Amino acid sequence: MKANVKTAVMLVGGAGLRLRPLTDDMPKCMILLQGKPLLYWTLSWLKQYGFKHVVLGVAYREEVVRKYVKENPMVLDVDLSSHTVEGETGEGFRLAIKRYVTDEDFLAMNGDELTNLNLEKFAEFHLKQKPIATIAVSPMKSPFGILEINGDDIVGFNEKPVLEDKLVSTGIYMFNHRILDYLPMRESMEKTTFPILAKNKLLKAYRFGKSERWLTINSIKDLSIAEREFGNIRRR
Repeated sequence: MKANVKTAVMLVGGAGLRLRPLTDDMPKCMILLQGKPLLYWTLSWLKQYGFKHVVLGVAYREEVVRKYVKENPMVLDVDLSSHTVEGETGEGFRLAIKRYVTDEDFLAMNGDELTNLNLEKFAEFHLKQKPIATIAVSPMKSPFGILEINGDDIVGFNEKPVLEDKLVSTGIYMFNHRILDYLPMRESMEKTTFPILAKNKLLKAYRFGKSERWLTINSIKDLSIAEREFGNIRRR
């Protein structure tokens, strides 16, 4: 499988506070999943789709990522772009793109995602629609049980359902290079850039398919779920 997009920008500089003590001395992209760093599984997924160039935005304990990339080549051209943790996604993506990306369209994502999203179809959608940014969206998984109530009576209980009518951002994007005109010097891209793009109808949504899965690993509980469901999302 080959995607029409060949470059990916991935932010892997998060401190992973909710994953401590695992992240006391490493960024969360380096925590082990099925015996290998999460970063390994993401780079393998990109390689599977024919990506040639990856820019890693590093911040917290960046020396750990630099050492891993140097000692574990993956037949990918990897550049590392330093940013500050305080600068958030706006600074991270802006510096990485400005320094190392010349492609007109490219993949962008957070480095704590585990997914089997079909990048070929995602890229085709983005290139056909031609927005400045496309967000891969998935139905929301409620962290709570949903009650069905009639008067004062609970007549039904759905434990942590998937809410098909509520779509959320997965943190996986396709960007056109013009995104640089909208990224802040610092601060969250999600709070600044995306609302402006949405207002100007320059932002598209790409829906996950029925067989496509996505997990964000933000906590020890998320890591446990990823270990348990790994076989349903990614093959070794």
